[in-house]
Amino acid sequence: MASSVTDWLALELARGLGLGAKLSLLEVAPVEILRQWALSGDLPGGHQHFTQALAYPDRRRLDLALAWAEGENRQILPLDHPGYPEALRQIADPPLLLFVRGDPALLAGPALAVVGSRRATPAALERTRMWCRELAAEGWVIVSGLAEGIDGAAHRGALEGGKTVAVTGCGLSRCYPRIHNQLQNEIAEQGAVVSTFWPDMRPHKGCFPRRNRVVSGLCHATLVVEAGLKSGSLITARLAAEQGREVFAVPGSVDNPQAQGCHFLIQQGAKLVSAPVDIFEELMPQLPRRPQPKVSSQAPELPLPGLLDSVGYEATPVDVVVARSDLPVDVVLEQLLLLELEGRVTQVPGGYIRLRGG
Repeated sequence: MASSVTDWLALELARGLGLGAKLSLLEVAPVEILRQWALSGDLPGGHQHFTQALAYPDRRRLDLALAWAEGENRQILPLDHPGYPEALRQIADPPLLLFVRGDPALLAGPALAVVGSRRATPAALERTRMWCRELAAEGWVIVSGLAEGIDGAAHRGALEGGKTVAVTGCGLSRCYPRIHNQLQNEIAEQGAVVSTFWPDMRPHKGCFPRRNRVVSGLCHATLVVEAGLKSGSLITARLAAEQGREVFAVPGSVDNPQAQGCHFLIQQGAKLVSAPVDIFEELMPQLPRRPQPKVSSQAPELPLPGLLDSVGYEATPVDVVVARSDLPVDVVLEQLLLLELEGRVTQVPGGYIRLRGG
């Protein structure tokens, strides 16, 4: 049974030990037992200041957090809660608490982090929005940090095709940057907004590396679309690699300083991607299997020669396939189904894409 949220809030509030030390204590006993020991003065290895803080937390702040959670569409998920995302629980330093606005079930994924420059080029913004629309439509929950630039484009594209999760660098009673206030509300209604910070927490420089750790920790992989060498997105990519997650990077012009961070990541072993199909193929085995259309019990005919060549590596509308192949539309639809069952093409918003090796 999950422990009391109050016990977890008390542990989070307690000063005197860092996250690593608190996680080590949780390996000794559940949080409610730790509080009982703190109240009796028998907490093992605890400094006196920390013991008192755990036993008698700041009641005003604790009550404010509990009152926040009583609002509509809000939850606090402690580390032992069954709804706490398993992917995040598996990292070396999972946060003790998650504050959530929206649908907490989305935190279970399957999720892909998409990050990049705040001052991204128009081409990168358009590419991010289009790719995230396609990826979300295929079932991936797009996770990003609600920053300007690539983050905002990722969230907007995902909302057009499916679901998204925003991880903020401040408390959920606030919005940073303020320009994304409406976007944050839309995500809370159609997806989920998450923070490890108390609801009234203002953003400051130290918040964002902690936010980035959660962005990568929630996800199977991290995609960096466009980033300079000093971009915070490279921190997210490094954290993803340390967490044992895949890292993808989109190459760009050698003359574009906003592409240098992606080139650096590729040199360090990140996987180069040039279209959503590269990500589909790498991560598709991690998606839950979707029901396949019913087909005749008779042996299916082989796809007609030349039809596969009519499907591109970007979304190709059915009418374009019909025009290229010079076949009737009913025949094209039947053959596309066979190709999809063979794993040579896949359906995406706007048509079909040809898979690498197909």
